[in-house]
Amino acid sequence: MIFNPYPFERLRTLLESCNPSASGVGSDGLNLSIGEPAFNAPEKVVQTLRDHADLIRYYPSLDTKLQEVQRDFFYKRFNIALQESELIPTFGSREVLFNFTHFIFTSGICKKENKPTLAFPNPFYQIYEGAQIANHADVIYMPLCEQNDFKPKLVKSDLEKVSMVILNSPNNPTGQILNKQELIEWVKLALEYNFILVNDECYSEIYKDDAPPSLLEACVAAGNTSFKNTLVINSISKRLSAPGLRSGFIAGDSCILKDYKVFRTYVGISMPLTLQKASIVAWQEDEYALSIRKKFAKNLEIAQEIFPNARIYPYTFYLWLHVADTKRVIPKDFTSDMLFTQELYSKTGHKVLPGSFLGRNTSGVGYVRIALTHEEDRMRKVLLEIKDCYNDFIS
Repeated sequence: MIFNPYPFERLRTLLESCNPSASGVGSDGLNLSIGEPAFNAPEKVVQTLRDHADLIRYYPSLDTKLQEVQRDFFYKRFNIALQESELIPTFGSREVLFNFTHFIFTSGICKKENKPTLAFPNPFYQIYEGAQIANHADVIYMPLCEQNDFKPKLVKSDLEKVSMVILNSPNNPTGQILNKQELIEWVKLALEYNFILVNDECYSEIYKDDAPPSLLEACVAAGNTSFKNTLVINSISKRLSAPGLRSGFIAGDSCILKDYKVFRTYVGISMPLTLQKASIVAWQEDEYALSIRKKFAKNLEIAQEIFPNARIYPYTFYLWLHVADTKRVIPKDFTSDMLFTQELYSKTGHKVLPGSFLGRNTSGVGYVRIALTHEEDRMRKVLLEIKDCYNDFIS
């Protein structure tokens, strides 16, 4: 079992030979390679952490109030009243994406004649690949490119053998979404071909005007009101600028979640009571979440203004910038996005993430992912510096 290095490890290696100080760049460079909002978390949440710090003396057990406020969030946001058996609080989203896949493949749910097979978009959040490798599963990459409008699809032969599909709508890194009708089609396919369908909805609270739909909304619209074979995963990290809180949930098919809940007791990932208390406050911070969403929307406007030809969707805080049209000679074993990343860092000190680090089989090549996660004045200045480097690189 060999795991591929995480993209940020590869980025460190890529930039080792670059020296921004040699070109007169100070220490003002921003790390725009990671999706970590640079805004403060709500003071009310931080104070709750302080107030309940003494709870670390206890072993964690589920505070049912946390489950209640997460179900309330889901009702207010998606107009779906989840039952208690249809939602499990999790320690963020990454852990559940990894171990839920393990649970599905080892429990025999949706077992097929062929080897366990996992499908997910390409490029992708690397934990999907980690789950596939850890379970010795076959993989089906669903390419995301301009030709298919960055939307994942499977052909009939793949549908017949796939055991589990992970969607990611809104998508990281492209920002594209699947609309409700497209999600309905996926729900129908999961029932017809008997595979587990999961949507990673961690970016569901980033939008400008119209909120993106949930996969569970599509279930209800398709008549699958028990959410059979279908689940969603969400997190508070992006919504509230609180990735360190590690507060998320998985919701959907109660028959699957019943056994998964037992499985989780053996994994040892219970959320400390101190974090649960803060999470209870955090999931109710709707006003603060709105202020964060407005910041992201403004940054997208600035990015579109500075890069008018870039395809930018209103469901993200990433700029998925195409840099392949360069006249530069690309060194052997390099890609245009890797070269641009090096040149940008050398000239400005700003770090972005090569798209090729997020994909396989050339998916993501020729793009860089730029996180628009700072205050708008700082973001505008930095994007103008990136544009200067981009113009030089292309021409």
